[in-house]
Amino acid sequence: MKNLKIALSLLILICITSCDDFLSEKPDNRTEIDTPEKIKELLVEAYPQMSYFEIAETMSDNVFDSGLATTLVRNEQNYNWEINTEATDIDTQAYYWDACYRAIAHANKALEAIEELGSPASLNPQKGEALMARAYSHFMLVSLWSKRYNPATADTDLGVPYVTKPETELITKYKRNTLAEVYAFLEKDIEEGLKYVTNDYKEPKFHFNVAASKAFASRFYLVKGNWDKVIELSNDLGSRPSAIRDFSVYEPLSVEDQQLKYGASDVGTNLLIVSANTIVSRVYHLNRFNLSGLRRPEIFGTSTNLFGKAYYYNFYSSNGSITLFLPKFYEYFKYSNVTAGIGDPYVAEVLLSNDEFFLNRIEAHVMKGDIATATGELEYFLATRTPTYNPTTDKLTEARVVAKFPVIADEYTPFYTMTPVQTSYVKAIAETRRRDFIHEGLRWFDIKRFNLVVRHETSNKPANILVKDDNRRALQIPLHASSTGIELNPR
Repeated sequence: MKNLKIALSLLILICITSCDDFLSEKPDNRTEIDTPEKIKELLVEAYPQMSYFEIAETMSDNVFDSGLATTLVRNEQNYNWEINTEATDIDTQAYYWDACYRAIAHANKALEAIEELGSPASLNPQKGEALMARAYSHFMLVSLWSKRYNPATADTDLGVPYVTKPETELITKYKRNTLAEVYAFLEKDIEEGLKYVTNDYKEPKFHFNVAASKAFASRFYLVKGNWDKVIELSNDLGSRPSAIRDFSVYEPLSVEDQQLKYGASDVGTNLLIVSANTIVSRVYHLNRFNLSGLRRPEIFGTSTNLFGKAYYYNFYSSNGSITLFLPKFYEYFKYSNVTAGIGDPYVAEVLLSNDEFFLNRIEAHVMKGDIATATGELEYFLATRTPTYNPTTDKLTEARVVAKFPVIADEYTPFYTMTPVQTSYVKAIAETRRRDFIHEGLRWFDIKRFNLVVRHETSNKPANILVKDDNRRALQIPLHASSTGIELNPR
Protein backbone atom coordinates (compact mmCIF):
# COMPACT_ATOMS: atom_id res chain seq x y z
CA MET A 1 0.00 0.00 0.00
CA LYS A 2 1.65 3.16 -1.25
CA ASN A 3 0.87 5.46 1.63
CA LEU A 4 -0.40 3.54 4.60
CA LYS A 5 2.24 0.89 4.18
CA ILE A 6 5.37 2.89 3.43
CA ALA A 7 7.52 3.73 6.39
CA LEU A 8 7.46 7.41 7.21
CA SER A 9 11.18 7.53 6.71
CA LEU A 10 10.79 6.59 3.06
CA LEU A 11 7.89 8.98 2.61
CA ILE A 12 9.91 11.89 3.87
CA LEU A 13 12.98 11.02 1.82
CA ILE A 14 10.97 10.53 -1.35
CA CYS A 15 8.43 13.33 -1.05
CA ILE A 16 10.26 16.24 0.50
CA THR A 17 12.83 16.81 -2.18
CA SER A 18 12.68 20.54 -1.44
CA CYS A 19 14.14 19.85 1.98
CA ASP A 20 17.26 18.02 0.77
CA ASP A 21 19.59 20.86 1.69
CA PHE A 22 18.94 20.53 5.38
CA LEU A 23 17.91 16.92 5.92
CA SER A 24 20.23 14.98 8.18
CA GLU A 25 20.33 11.22 8.42
CA LYS A 26 20.43 8.99 11.43
CA PRO A 27 22.27 5.67 11.17
CA ASP A 28 18.97 3.97 10.29
CA ASN A 29 18.39 6.49 7.44
CA ARG A 30 15.37 8.18 9.02
CA THR A 31 15.12 11.91 8.56
CA GLU A 32 15.31 13.92 11.75
CA ILE A 33 12.96 16.90 11.88
CA ASP A 34 14.37 18.84 14.81
CA THR A 35 14.14 22.56 14.02
CA PRO A 36 11.27 25.00 13.38
CA GLU A 37 12.60 25.58 9.85
CA LYS A 38 12.45 21.89 9.02
CA ILE A 39 8.91 21.67 10.39
CA LYS A 40 7.82 24.56 8.18
CA GLU A 41 9.34 22.87 5.14
CA LEU A 42 7.70 19.60 6.08
CA LEU A 43 4.26 21.22 6.17
CA VAL A 44 4.58 22.30 2.56
CA GLU A 45 3.90 18.64 1.73
CA ALA A 46 0.98 18.27 4.17
CA TYR A 47 -1.59 18.92 1.42
CA PRO A 48 -2.82 16.42 -1.21
CA GLN A 49 -0.69 17.11 -4.27
CA MET A 50 -3.16 15.32 -6.55
CA SER A 51 -6.66 16.21 -7.74
CA TYR A 52 -10.12 14.84 -6.95
CA PHE A 53 -11.90 17.23 -9.34
CA GLU A 54 -12.34 14.89 -12.30
CA ILE A 55 -13.38 11.96 -10.10
CA ALA A 56 -16.10 13.80 -8.20
CA GLU A 57 -17.31 15.86 -11.15
CA THR A 58 -17.78 12.86 -13.42
CA MET A 59 -19.90 11.05 -10.82
CA SER A 60 -22.26 14.03 -10.55
CA ASP A 61 -25.23 15.17 -12.61
CA ASN A 62 -23.10 17.90 -14.23
CA VAL A 63 -21.81 15.31 -16.69
CA PHE A 64 -23.54 13.75 -19.70
CA ASP A 65 -22.77 11.45 -22.61
CA SER A 66 -21.51 14.02 -25.10
CA GLY A 67 -21.15 11.55 -27.94
CA LEU A 68 -17.41 12.21 -28.26
CA ALA A 69 -15.82 9.32 -30.13
CA THR A 70 -13.14 8.49 -27.55
CA THR A 71 -12.69 8.67 -23.80
CA LEU A 72 -10.30 7.74 -21.02
CA VAL A 73 -11.02 4.45 -19.25
CA ARG A 74 -11.38 6.11 -15.85
CA ASN A 75 -13.87 8.62 -17.28
CA GLU A 76 -16.37 5.89 -18.12
CA GLN A 77 -15.70 4.08 -14.83
CA ASN A 78 -16.30 7.25 -12.79
CA TYR A 79 -19.44 7.95 -14.83
CA ASN A 80 -20.76 4.52 -13.85
CA TRP A 81 -19.61 4.78 -10.21
CA GLU A 82 -17.07 1.99 -10.61
CA ILE A 83 -13.61 1.51 -9.17
CA ASN A 84 -10.77 2.72 -11.40
CA THR A 85 -8.75 -0.18 -12.78
CA GLU A 86 -5.86 2.11 -13.77
CA ALA A 87 -4.87 2.31 -10.14
CA THR A 88 -1.48 3.98 -10.59
CA ASP A 89 -2.45 6.54 -13.22
CA ILE A 90 -2.78 10.27 -12.66
CA ASP A 91 -6.21 11.53 -11.55
CA THR A 92 -7.43 8.08 -10.54
CA GLN A 93 -9.21 7.26 -7.31
CA ALA A 94 -6.23 5.37 -5.88
CA TYR A 95 -3.92 8.23 -6.86
CA TYR A 96 -5.92 10.66 -4.74
CA TRP A 97 -6.28 8.18 -1.85
CA ASP A 98 -2.50 7.85 -1.73
CA ALA A 99 -2.01 11.62 -1.97
CA CYS A 100 -4.25 12.22 1.04
CA TYR A 101 -2.52 9.67 3.25
CA ARG A 102 0.87 10.94 2.13
CA ALA A 103 -0.17 14.44 3.19
CA ILE A 104 -1.42 13.06 6.51
CA ALA A 105 1.95 11.39 7.11
CA HIS A 106 3.69 14.73 6.73
CA ALA A 107 1.24 16.47 9.06
CA ASN A 108 1.71 13.76 11.66
CA LYS A 109 5.48 13.95 11.46
CA ALA A 110 5.31 17.71 11.94
CA LEU A 111 3.09 17.32 15.00
CA GLU A 112 5.44 14.72 16.47
CA ALA A 113 8.43 17.00 15.87
CA ILE A 114 6.66 19.91 17.57
CA GLU A 115 5.92 17.71 20.58
CA GLU A 116 9.52 16.51 20.74
CA LEU A 117 10.70 20.13 20.78
CA GLY A 118 8.55 20.71 23.86
CA SER A 119 5.52 22.22 22.07
CA PRO A 120 6.72 25.84 22.43
CA ALA A 121 4.19 28.60 21.83
CA SER A 122 6.38 29.83 18.98
CA LEU A 123 5.40 26.69 17.03
CA ASN A 124 1.66 27.04 17.62
CA PRO A 125 1.08 28.36 14.06
CA GLN A 126 2.74 25.24 12.63
CA LYS A 127 0.76 23.07 15.03
CA GLY A 128 -2.47 24.71 13.87
CA GLU A 129 -1.58 24.25 10.22
CA ALA A 130 -0.66 20.60 10.72
CA LEU A 131 -3.94 19.87 12.53
CA MET A 132 -6.02 21.59 9.85
CA ALA A 133 -4.12 19.84 7.08
CA ARG A 134 -4.55 16.45 8.74
CA ALA A 135 -8.26 17.10 9.17
CA TYR A 136 -8.68 18.26 5.57
CA SER A 137 -7.18 15.12 4.02
CA HIS A 138 -9.17 12.83 6.30
CA PHE A 139 -12.34 14.81 5.53
CA MET A 140 -11.81 14.41 1.79
CA LEU A 141 -11.15 10.69 2.21
CA VAL A 142 -14.27 10.09 4.28
CA SER A 143 -16.35 12.26 1.95
CA LEU A 144 -15.36 10.15 -1.05
CA TRP A 145 -14.90 6.63 0.36
CA SER A 146 -17.67 6.48 2.97
CA LYS A 147 -21.42 6.90 3.07
CA ARG A 148 -22.86 10.33 3.75
CA TYR A 149 -22.80 11.48 7.35
CA ASN A 150 -25.95 10.55 9.28
CA PRO A 151 -25.76 10.65 13.09
CA ALA A 152 -28.42 7.93 13.31
CA THR A 153 -26.16 5.39 11.58
CA ALA A 154 -22.68 6.89 12.00
CA ASP A 155 -21.80 4.56 14.88
CA THR A 156 -21.93 1.57 12.54
CA ASP A 157 -21.18 3.09 9.13
CA LEU A 158 -17.65 2.50 7.88
CA GLY A 159 -15.39 5.53 7.84
CA VAL A 160 -11.70 5.54 6.89
CA PRO A 161 -8.57 4.88 8.96
CA TYR A 162 -7.92 8.11 10.90
CA VAL A 163 -4.15 8.15 11.29
CA THR A 164 -2.78 10.34 14.08
CA LYS A 165 0.75 8.99 14.54
CA PRO A 166 3.73 8.75 12.19
CA GLU A 167 4.46 5.28 10.86
CA THR A 168 7.38 3.58 12.58
CA GLU A 169 7.15 0.15 10.93
CA LEU A 170 7.66 -0.83 7.31
CA ILE A 171 4.24 -2.50 7.18
CA THR A 172 1.48 -1.12 9.37
CA LYS A 173 -2.04 -2.53 9.28
CA TYR A 174 -4.92 -0.11 9.76
CA LYS A 175 -8.54 -0.65 10.66
CA ARG A 176 -11.33 1.57 9.38
CA ASN A 177 -12.81 3.83 12.04
CA THR A 178 -16.56 4.27 12.12
CA LEU A 179 -18.03 7.37 10.56
CA ALA A 180 -18.86 8.67 14.06
CA GLU A 181 -15.26 8.18 15.17
CA VAL A 182 -13.88 9.93 12.09
CA TYR A 183 -16.17 12.92 12.61
CA ALA A 184 -15.19 13.13 16.27
CA PHE A 185 -11.49 13.12 15.31
CA LEU A 186 -12.17 15.73 12.63
CA GLU A 187 -13.95 18.06 15.02
CA LYS A 188 -11.19 17.73 17.59
CA ASP A 189 -8.46 18.53 15.04
CA ILE A 190 -10.44 21.39 13.51
CA GLU A 191 -11.30 23.06 16.80
CA GLU A 192 -7.75 22.80 18.10
CA GLY A 193 -6.30 23.89 14.76
CA LEU A 194 -8.52 26.99 14.66
CA LYS A 195 -6.96 28.16 17.92
CA TYR A 196 -3.48 28.35 16.45
CA VAL A 197 -3.57 29.09 12.71
CA THR A 198 -2.25 32.46 11.56
CA ASN A 199 -1.69 34.44 8.37
CA ASP A 200 2.04 34.68 8.94
CA TYR A 201 3.21 33.09 5.71
CA LYS A 202 5.20 34.37 2.76
CA GLU A 203 2.51 32.82 0.51
CA PRO A 204 -0.54 32.49 2.79
CA LYS A 205 -2.86 31.18 0.06
CA PHE A 206 -0.83 27.95 -0.10
CA HIS A 207 -1.30 27.23 3.62
CA PHE A 208 -4.18 26.87 6.04
CA ASN A 209 -4.39 30.55 6.90
CA VAL A 210 -7.16 31.86 9.17
CA ALA A 211 -9.78 32.43 6.48
CA ALA A 212 -9.09 29.10 4.75
CA SER A 213 -9.36 27.29 8.08
CA LYS A 214 -12.71 28.89 8.84
CA ALA A 215 -13.99 28.12 5.35
CA PHE A 216 -13.00 24.47 5.69
CA ALA A 217 -14.55 24.30 9.16
CA SER A 218 -17.79 25.75 7.76
CA ARG A 219 -17.89 22.97 5.16
CA PHE A 220 -17.45 20.38 7.90
CA TYR A 221 -20.13 21.88 10.16
CA LEU A 222 -22.54 22.29 7.25
CA VAL A 223 -22.32 18.54 6.62
CA LYS A 224 -22.76 17.90 10.34
CA GLY A 225 -25.77 20.23 10.57
CA ASN A 226 -24.33 22.72 13.07
CA TRP A 227 -25.81 25.91 11.60
CA ASP A 228 -24.81 28.16 14.50
CA LYS A 229 -21.17 27.21 14.02
CA VAL A 230 -21.30 27.92 10.28
CA ILE A 231 -22.72 31.39 10.91
CA GLU A 232 -20.22 32.11 13.68
CA LEU A 233 -17.30 31.10 11.47
CA SER A 234 -18.50 33.27 8.58
CA ASN A 235 -19.38 36.43 10.51
CA ASP A 236 -16.33 38.24 9.15
CA LEU A 237 -17.77 37.86 5.65
CA GLY A 238 -20.94 39.75 6.51
CA SER A 239 -23.96 39.82 4.22
CA ARG A 240 -22.28 41.63 1.31
CA PRO A 241 -18.69 40.37 1.09
CA SER A 242 -16.51 42.16 -1.43
CA ALA A 243 -13.92 39.39 -1.63
CA ILE A 244 -15.96 37.00 -3.75
CA ARG A 245 -15.23 36.22 -7.38
CA ASP A 246 -15.81 39.12 -9.75
CA PHE A 247 -16.63 37.46 -13.06
CA SER A 248 -16.83 40.79 -14.85
CA VAL A 249 -13.03 41.07 -14.84
CA TYR A 250 -12.77 37.86 -16.88
CA GLU A 251 -14.86 39.21 -19.76
CA PRO A 252 -12.07 41.01 -21.70
CA LEU A 253 -9.41 38.37 -21.03
CA SER A 254 -8.17 35.65 -23.35
CA VAL A 255 -8.96 32.05 -22.46
CA GLU A 256 -5.41 31.48 -21.22
CA ASP A 257 -5.48 34.60 -19.06
CA GLN A 258 -8.84 33.58 -17.61
CA GLN A 259 -7.35 30.20 -16.69
CA LEU A 260 -4.38 31.86 -15.04
CA LYS A 261 -6.49 34.36 -13.13
CA TYR A 262 -8.99 31.83 -11.77
CA GLY A 263 -6.39 30.08 -9.60
CA ALA A 264 -4.18 33.09 -8.89
CA SER A 265 -3.10 33.82 -5.33
CA ASP A 266 -3.88 37.53 -5.65
CA VAL A 267 -7.60 36.89 -6.26
CA GLY A 268 -9.39 37.77 -3.04
CA THR A 269 -11.86 34.89 -2.99
CA ASN A 270 -9.16 32.22 -3.30
CA LEU A 271 -8.34 31.07 0.23
CA LEU A 272 -6.41 27.82 -0.23
CA ILE A 273 -4.60 26.83 -3.42
CA VAL A 274 -2.66 23.65 -4.16
CA SER A 275 -0.36 22.92 -7.06
CA ALA A 276 -1.85 19.59 -8.08
CA ASN A 277 -0.26 17.01 -10.33
CA THR A 278 -3.20 16.58 -12.72
CA ILE A 279 -4.41 16.75 -16.31
CA VAL A 280 -7.77 18.21 -15.32
CA SER A 281 -7.19 21.04 -17.81
CA ARG A 282 -7.24 18.52 -20.67
CA VAL A 283 -10.25 16.36 -19.86
CA TYR A 284 -12.79 18.56 -21.63
CA HIS A 285 -11.46 17.27 -24.96
CA LEU A 286 -10.36 13.81 -23.78
CA ASN A 287 -13.51 12.69 -21.99
CA ARG A 288 -16.72 11.61 -23.66
CA PHE A 289 -18.61 11.94 -20.37
CA ASN A 290 -18.40 15.64 -19.69
CA LEU A 291 -20.42 18.84 -19.75
CA SER A 292 -21.88 18.79 -23.24
CA GLY A 293 -22.96 21.66 -25.43
CA LEU A 294 -26.30 20.01 -26.06
CA ARG A 295 -27.15 19.75 -22.36
CA ARG A 296 -25.57 23.01 -21.14
CA PRO A 297 -28.91 24.94 -21.02
CA GLU A 298 -30.20 22.51 -18.38
CA ILE A 299 -27.69 23.95 -15.91
CA PHE A 300 -26.76 27.34 -17.33
CA GLY A 301 -29.79 28.43 -19.35
CA THR A 302 -31.54 31.72 -18.55
CA SER A 303 -34.51 29.72 -17.24
CA THR A 304 -32.33 28.49 -14.36
CA ASN A 305 -31.50 32.06 -13.26
CA LEU A 306 -33.77 33.45 -10.54
CA PHE A 307 -33.77 36.75 -12.43
CA GLY A 308 -34.48 35.02 -15.76
CA LYS A 309 -31.29 36.41 -17.28
CA ALA A 310 -28.02 35.13 -18.74
CA TYR A 311 -25.07 34.37 -16.48
CA TYR A 312 -21.50 35.62 -16.58
CA TYR A 313 -20.24 32.07 -17.14
CA ASN A 314 -18.68 31.94 -20.61
CA PHE A 315 -17.92 28.49 -22.00
CA TYR A 316 -15.46 27.46 -24.68
CA SER A 317 -14.91 24.38 -26.81
CA SER A 318 -12.28 22.88 -29.09
CA ASN A 319 -14.60 20.37 -30.78
CA GLY A 320 -17.59 22.27 -32.05
CA SER A 321 -19.37 22.41 -28.66
CA ILE A 322 -19.54 18.64 -28.27
CA THR A 323 -17.89 19.22 -24.90
CA LEU A 324 -17.48 22.53 -23.09
CA PHE A 325 -15.18 24.04 -20.52
CA LEU A 326 -15.14 27.09 -18.28
CA PRO A 327 -11.58 28.50 -18.17
CA LYS A 328 -10.49 27.56 -14.67
CA PHE A 329 -7.36 25.46 -15.02
CA TYR A 330 -4.04 26.55 -16.46
CA GLU A 331 -1.57 23.72 -16.87
CA TYR A 332 2.11 24.23 -16.17
CA PHE A 333 4.14 21.35 -17.57
CA LYS A 334 7.35 20.78 -15.66
CA TYR A 335 9.83 19.00 -17.90
CA SER A 336 12.15 16.40 -16.46
CA ASN A 337 13.61 15.77 -19.91
CA VAL A 338 12.96 18.46 -22.49
CA THR A 339 14.44 16.48 -25.37
CA ALA A 340 12.23 13.47 -24.68
CA GLY A 341 9.24 15.65 -23.87
CA ILE A 342 8.88 13.98 -20.49
CA GLY A 343 7.60 15.70 -17.35
CA ASP A 344 4.64 16.29 -15.08
CA PRO A 345 1.58 18.52 -15.50
CA TYR A 346 0.52 20.82 -12.66
CA VAL A 347 -2.55 22.98 -12.14
CA ALA A 348 -3.22 25.60 -9.45
CA GLU A 349 -6.47 24.30 -7.97
CA VAL A 350 -8.59 26.38 -5.60
CA LEU A 351 -9.56 24.07 -2.74
CA LEU A 352 -11.37 26.66 -0.60
CA SER A 353 -12.88 30.03 -1.49
CA ASN A 354 -15.01 32.82 -0.09
CA ASP A 355 -17.65 31.93 -2.69
CA GLU A 356 -18.24 28.52 -1.12
CA PHE A 357 -17.84 30.01 2.36
CA PHE A 358 -20.56 32.59 1.68
CA LEU A 359 -22.97 30.01 0.21
CA ASN A 360 -22.44 27.89 3.32
CA ARG A 361 -23.42 30.93 5.40
CA ILE A 362 -26.58 31.52 3.37
CA GLU A 363 -27.62 27.89 3.76
CA ALA A 364 -27.06 28.06 7.51
CA HIS A 365 -29.32 31.13 7.71
CA VAL A 366 -32.01 29.20 5.86
CA MET A 367 -31.75 26.27 8.24
CA LYS A 368 -31.93 28.64 11.21
CA GLY A 369 -35.18 29.99 9.80
CA ASP A 370 -33.77 33.42 8.99
CA ILE A 371 -35.26 33.53 5.50
CA ALA A 372 -35.10 37.32 5.21
CA THR A 373 -31.32 37.41 5.72
CA ALA A 374 -30.83 34.44 3.41
CA THR A 375 -32.91 36.12 0.71
CA GLY A 376 -30.82 39.29 0.81
CA GLU A 377 -27.55 37.38 0.78
CA LEU A 378 -28.59 35.08 -2.05
CA GLU A 379 -29.73 38.05 -4.17
CA TYR A 380 -26.37 39.72 -3.59
CA PHE A 381 -24.47 36.59 -4.63
CA LEU A 382 -26.59 35.94 -7.73
CA ALA A 383 -26.27 39.58 -8.79
CA THR A 384 -22.50 39.13 -9.04
CA ARG A 385 -23.12 36.28 -11.49
CA THR A 386 -25.68 38.14 -13.63
CA PRO A 387 -24.21 40.89 -15.87
CA THR A 388 -27.57 42.63 -16.52
CA TYR A 389 -28.77 42.50 -12.91
CA ASN A 390 -30.96 45.52 -12.10
CA PRO A 391 -31.27 46.21 -8.36
CA THR A 392 -34.57 48.00 -8.91
CA THR A 393 -36.40 45.31 -10.86
CA ASP A 394 -34.48 42.14 -10.01
CA LYS A 395 -35.65 41.72 -6.44
CA LEU A 396 -35.40 38.29 -4.91
CA THR A 397 -38.41 37.29 -2.82
CA GLU A 398 -39.48 34.19 -0.98
CA ALA A 399 -42.31 33.75 -3.48
CA ARG A 400 -39.87 33.84 -6.40
CA VAL A 401 -37.58 31.25 -4.83
CA VAL A 402 -40.46 28.91 -4.01
CA ALA A 403 -41.93 29.26 -7.50
CA LYS A 404 -38.60 28.61 -9.23
CA PHE A 405 -37.64 25.72 -6.97
CA PRO A 406 -40.86 23.99 -5.87
CA VAL A 407 -40.73 21.12 -3.43
CA ILE A 408 -40.64 17.74 -5.15
CA ALA A 409 -41.58 14.86 -2.90
CA ASP A 410 -38.60 12.72 -1.81
CA GLU A 411 -36.08 14.74 -3.84
CA TYR A 412 -33.95 16.44 -1.17
CA THR A 413 -33.65 14.07 1.80
CA PRO A 414 -30.84 15.05 4.19
CA PHE A 415 -30.68 13.39 7.60
CA TYR A 416 -32.42 16.42 9.14
CA THR A 417 -35.92 17.73 8.45
CA MET A 418 -36.68 20.82 6.39
CA THR A 419 -39.85 22.86 5.97
CA PRO A 420 -41.16 23.34 2.41
CA VAL A 421 -39.73 26.89 2.30
CA GLN A 422 -36.35 25.70 3.59
CA THR A 423 -36.35 22.94 0.98
CA SER A 424 -36.91 25.43 -1.85
CA TYR A 425 -34.14 27.70 -0.60
CA VAL A 426 -31.69 24.85 -0.03
CA LYS A 427 -32.35 23.65 -3.56
CA ALA A 428 -31.76 27.18 -4.89
CA ILE A 429 -28.45 27.39 -3.02
CA ALA A 430 -27.37 23.90 -4.12
CA GLU A 431 -28.11 24.78 -7.75
CA THR A 432 -26.14 28.01 -7.35
CA ARG A 433 -23.20 26.10 -5.91
CA ARG A 434 -23.53 23.57 -8.74
CA ARG A 435 -23.01 26.26 -11.36
CA ASP A 436 -20.31 28.23 -9.58
CA PHE A 437 -18.12 25.18 -9.02
CA ILE A 438 -18.62 23.44 -12.35
CA HIS A 439 -15.63 21.15 -13.12
CA GLU A 440 -14.50 21.30 -9.46
CA GLY A 441 -16.47 18.38 -8.03
CA LEU A 442 -18.37 20.12 -5.22
CA ARG A 443 -21.68 19.09 -6.76
CA TRP A 444 -20.92 15.46 -5.90
CA PHE A 445 -20.76 16.25 -2.19
CA ASP A 446 -24.16 17.94 -2.32
CA ILE A 447 -25.53 14.89 -4.14
CA LYS A 448 -24.33 12.73 -1.27
CA ARG A 449 -25.39 15.13 1.47
CA PHE A 450 -28.93 15.53 0.14
CA ASN A 451 -29.18 11.94 -1.13
CA LEU A 452 -30.10 13.11 -4.63
CA VAL A 453 -30.88 10.60 -7.38
CA VAL A 454 -28.57 10.78 -10.40
CA ARG A 455 -29.42 9.39 -13.82
CA HIS A 456 -26.52 8.74 -16.19
CA GLU A 457 -27.42 7.86 -19.74
CA THR A 458 -25.15 6.25 -22.31
CA SER A 459 -26.20 5.83 -25.92
CA ASN A 460 -27.31 2.31 -26.83
CA LYS A 461 -27.33 1.26 -23.18
CA PRO A 462 -29.96 1.28 -20.40
CA ALA A 463 -29.79 4.29 -18.10
CA ASN A 464 -27.62 3.85 -15.03
CA ILE A 465 -29.44 5.30 -12.01
CA LEU A 466 -27.83 6.06 -8.68
CA VAL A 467 -30.80 5.63 -6.35
CA LYS A 468 -31.06 6.95 -2.83
CA ASP A 469 -28.69 5.28 -0.38
CA ASP A 470 -27.03 3.42 -3.25
CA ASN A 471 -23.86 1.74 -1.96
CA ARG A 472 -21.98 3.14 -4.96
CA ARG A 473 -22.17 6.60 -3.40
CA ALA A 474 -19.10 5.50 -1.43
CA LEU A 475 -16.12 4.83 -3.69
CA GLN A 476 -14.75 1.33 -3.43
CA ILE A 477 -11.53 1.07 -1.41
CA PRO A 478 -8.51 1.00 -3.78
CA LEU A 479 -7.30 -2.50 -4.56
CA HIS A 480 -3.83 -1.98 -3.13
CA ALA A 481 -5.40 -0.89 0.18
CA SER A 482 -8.00 -3.64 0.42
CA SER A 483 -5.38 -6.28 -0.43
CA THR A 484 -3.55 -5.39 2.77
CA GLY A 485 -6.57 -5.58 5.04
CA ILE A 486 -8.61 -2.37 4.64
CA GLU A 487 -12.24 -3.50 4.71
CA LEU A 488 -14.11 -3.07 1.44
CA ASN A 489 -17.29 -1.07 1.09
CA PRO A 490 -20.44 -3.17 0.55
CA ARG A 491 -21.67 -3.53 -3.00
